[in-house]
Amino acid sequence: MTKNDKKSRLGLLPLIIISILLGIGGGYVIPLWGARLFITFNTIFSQFLGFCIPLIILGFVAPAIADIGRRAGKMLFFTALLAYLATLCAGFASYLTGAWCFPSLIQPAGHISDTAASENIMPYFTIRIPELFSVMSALVLAFIIGLGASRLKDGNTIKRLLDETRDIITFVINRAIIPMLPIYIFGIFMKMTMEGQVGMILLTFIKIIAVIFALHILILIIQYITASFFASGTISRNPFKTLWTMMPAYFTALGTQSSAATIPVTLKQTIRNGVDEDVAGFVVPLCATIHMSGSTLKIVACALALMITQGIPYDAGQFAGFIAMLGITIIAAPGVPGGAIMASLGLLSSMLGFSETDNALMIALYIAMDSFGTACNVTGDGALAIIVSRFFGRTAHSPEPHRS
Repeated sequence: MTKNDKKSRLGLLPLIIISILLGIGGGYVIPLWGARLFITFNTIFSQFLGFCIPLIILGFVAPAIADIGRRAGKMLFFTALLAYLATLCAGFASYLTGAWCFPSLIQPAGHISDTAASENIMPYFTIRIPELFSVMSALVLAFIIGLGASRLKDGNTIKRLLDETRDIITFVINRAIIPMLPIYIFGIFMKMTMEGQVGMILLTFIKIIAVIFALHILILIIQYITASFFASGTISRNPFKTLWTMMPAYFTALGTQSSAATIPVTLKQTIRNGVDEDVAGFVVPLCATIHMSGSTLKIVACALALMITQGIPYDAGQFAGFIAMLGITIIAAPGVPGGAIMASLGLLSSMLGFSETDNALMIALYIAMDSFGTACNVTGDGALAIIVSRFFGRTAHSPEPHRS
């Protein structure tokens, strides 16, 4: 990673915050002709983003499935299933918590697009960029290609193509989408300020962040309490002790905002917890890619809060399908800053009915809490490793030592 890459990644959150503040201030002073310039940019950028979303899903999911299929084995299947179940549990816990507390914390204020129409802030021109295929088509195609590549005896060519496709999509996100996000967010908040919506949105932001912070701590405690029932060998049965041992990984993830960059620390602390080294060396790098509890609970909570704020109807069945698909769609996204929310935008639009403005707010909310979600992901990897070690570690089939 170059110095410029590191600077850009570490500077994304401050840039988003500055963009929000400038957008709010600009909404009071920018004349209509200037506002239309930013709305024109946002309209074109949202078209480009919509075009890229199916490609992001295909570029992330297909090579991830091919990798898992090629490394077929009982421990791989067990770990992947465990990571997916943990992600689902985090998503449903987030939905149930939000459905219980958000209605009393957040007051519906009507859909943003209703006010937008009344203010008539229109772009100077638009450029239509049609998607190559829909979000669901991208998911199905990713499964077919990924599973097919994993079954080919001589599939190095298609596998290399998938890996290079992922590299191209990653490049587009890092070099085109992420650098333009601050301008996009600026335009969104400038427009909301001019429409009188910004106060309600900021108040919603503060409440959501407070709930999600508490929820991600609770998820980690539940994961380690669950793991304590599977502790074997030298692994402590005290969930708070094993969780405390993982704190260096937690705080490293807060700083790096990357599951992949935190792997060395996560691996070291997982082994310190007594997990078999071979199991830890397999589970930690794999779960850095496929275990997304923290990211899922953030996306679900933010989506639910925005739907309540804007009076959009929702139900448990709708979110159950969304969570199930989300756990698959965002695999392999942790290596890209903001990759999880980028990969989920298609599902937000197709399954929850989000507009372009809704998706922009989701991006701003997600990035504001990106480090906490990443910390939850990697710290939870240690709990999953404890469970896997019970069944596949060197002490899995030997009698446990007597504990006094």
